[in-house]
Amino acid sequence: MSHSAFVTRLPILLRPDPTRTVIRPYMPTTDGDKYTPSAPPRAQRIADRVLALSEEALNQELGRVLKDFSGRHRDVTTLFARRFKEVNGIEICKCEVSEMQALLIGAHFCHEYSYEAAALFNPSIVPHPNQAGAPEGAVRFVLSLRGVGEGHVSSITFRTGLCLADGSIAVTPPNPKPLILETENLSPTLGPDAGIRIMCDGSHDLSELIIFPTTPSQRSGIEDARFVHFSGPDGKQSYFATYTAYSGQAIRQELLSTSDFKTFELRPLVGDATKSKGMALFPRHVDGQFAMLGRMDNENIWYLRSDDVFTWNGGVTAITPRWPWEFVQIGNCGSPIEIDEGWLVITHGVGAVRNYCIGACLLDLNNPSKLLARTSQPLLRSDMDEREGYVPNVAYSCGAMLHGRKLVLPYAVADSFTTFVTFEIDDLLASMA
Repeated sequence: MSHSAFVTRLPILLRPDPTRTVIRPYMPTTDGDKYTPSAPPRAQRIADRVLALSEEALNQELGRVLKDFSGRHRDVTTLFARRFKEVNGIEICKCEVSEMQALLIGAHFCHEYSYEAAALFNPSIVPHPNQAGAPEGAVRFVLSLRGVGEGHVSSITFRTGLCLADGSIAVTPPNPKPLILETENLSPTLGPDAGIRIMCDGSHDLSELIIFPTTPSQRSGIEDARFVHFSGPDGKQSYFATYTAYSGQAIRQELLSTSDFKTFELRPLVGDATKSKGMALFPRHVDGQFAMLGRMDNENIWYLRSDDVFTWNGGVTAITPRWPWEFVQIGNCGSPIEIDEGWLVITHGVGAVRNYCIGACLLDLNNPSKLLARTSQPLLRSDMDEREGYVPNVAYSCGAMLHGRKLVLPYAVADSFTTFVTFEIDDLLASMA
C-alpha cells in the first residue's frame, strides 16, 4: 500500500478470526416434503424424533451437546430454551415437554455461525462514551468493523482501545465469547422492518456484542456502518451510524442510534436520497438542520439537509470526480470532521481497474456544499505489496477520529483485514490544492 509521505502506518493488523462464533436460529429446508406429502412437515419430524428418545438417550445426547458447546458460548441452555419457544406452536405443533426435551429440540433448530470467517473490514472509529481512567493525553475509542461470514452475510462487530498521547494505538483483545442480543420491535403493528431495539444489560464487554441482521430488509447483511458522535442543539450527546441494509434483492439506508453502546435502535431512512450507499451524518446541526453527505447517483458526493434525521430528499452535488484515481466515482469514507478550517472529509475514489484509493477534501464550515480544497493524489493507494484479498485493489474506510491535530484513520485492505494510519492535519491541509 503506497501512501503520502506524511502518513504514518501503524503496526496493527486486525484479521478475520473463524473461532469467533455465535449461535443463530436454523431452519431446515422443506424441499423434500413434496416427496412425502402425507408425512408431517420436516421440522415436525425432527421434533418428533427428539420426543421419541428414551429418557436415558435424551440425557446422553443433551449432555453431549451441552458439553460440546458450553465451553464455546455463554449460557447455551438459555439460547436453546429461547429457540424452543420460537418454534413451539409456530414451526412445530405446540407441545408440552420436559425441560430437557425443550433444550434438545431447541438445539436442533440452532447452528453455529462464524460471523467474521471471510473478512473483517470497513472500520469506523469514534471516541468511547466512557473516558474515565484513560491515561493523560489519551483517548479511549470504539472501533466498529464489518464482519463477513458464510453466505457473504455482514454484521457489525466492535473493538475498543486507546489512542495514546504519542499517537500510537492499542486495541484491546476481544472477549472470546461473543453473542447476539435479543431484539424487540419498535412498532409491533408494523413489524421489524419499521425498526428494532437491541438491549444489553451492561454486563457484557463491547467486543462481545454482535449486531446481526434480523429484519427482512437486513436478511443478507448490515454493511459499512459509519459511526459519528453527535452533539444535539440541546447539548444531548449521542451516537449515530448510517449503514446499508441488504435483503438479498434490494438495499436501503438505515440508521442506528445509541447513547451508551448498550441499547441500540435501528430504523429505516426514507426519501429519494436513501436508495444508494455511502450516507454519513454530520456531527451536529448545520444552519439549524441535520446534514448528511451521500452518494445517491453512485458517482458524486451530495450534500443533503433535513429537519428530520430519518427523512432525506433532494440535495445538491458538492464534490465530483476530478483526478484519474477517482474518474469512476467519488464517495465519502465517513462522517465529516469539524476543524477550524472547515469540514474535513475523508473520501474514496475509484479509478482504472476498479482500484479504490483514499483521499480527502475540505468543505466550507457554514456552507458544506462549497468545496474549498482537495487532495490531488491519494493518501493511500493499493499497489504491489498490499493489494490481494477478498476484493483486490481496495483501500477503504468508514470513518476517522480526530485526536488533537492528528487524524487516526483505520482502513481496510482488499475487503479482507483492517489496519491503521495517522497523520497531522496541518500536513494534510498543506497537500491540498
